[in-house]
Amino acid sequence: MGEQSLVDKFSALLGVRLRAARRQRGWSLGEVEAFSDGEFKASVVGAYERGERAISVQRLTRLAEVYGVGPTELFPGSKPGEGPVIDIDAVAAGRDHDLVDRYLAAIQLMRREGTPGEVRDSDKAVISSLLETSIATASEAE
Repeated sequence: MGEQSLVDKFSALLGVRLRAARRQRGWSLGEVEAFSDGEFKASVVGAYERGERAISVQRLTRLAEVYGVGPTELFPGSKPGEGPVIDIDAVAAGRDHDLVDRYLAAIQLMRREGTPGEVRDSDKAVISSLLETSIATASEAE
C-alpha cells in the first residue's frame, strides 16, 4: 500500500482533535446530534473523527462553537487552550476550593497537558456555576 497523502494525514489528525474536543465535553456522538438539534448527525461527526470525511471550514467553525472551543484549537499542531488565561483565586472560592482544585486536576488529566491554574472560557463557565459566582479572565482582573 502507498503512503498516506498530506490531506489524509491532516484529516486523521483533525479527527483526533475533534474526538478529543467532543470527549472533553463528555458527549457521545448521539449527544452531539441532540445538542445541535440534528445540525450534526452522529454518523457524520464519527466520519469526521475517523478522517473518512472532509469537513468545510464553515462546518468546522460551527462544530467548534458547539463544543465551546475556538476553531484553531481543533487544528493539528495547535496548542489546546490558547485562548485567554483565567486566574482562579482558591481563597476567593471560599469553602468550595477543594471542588475547584479537583475540577482543575480533572481538566489537566483529560487534556494531559497544561499549566496549573490555566483553563478555557468554557471551563470558567463550569467553575462559575459550581461556585455560584463569576470568575474574571486575567484581562478582566487587571
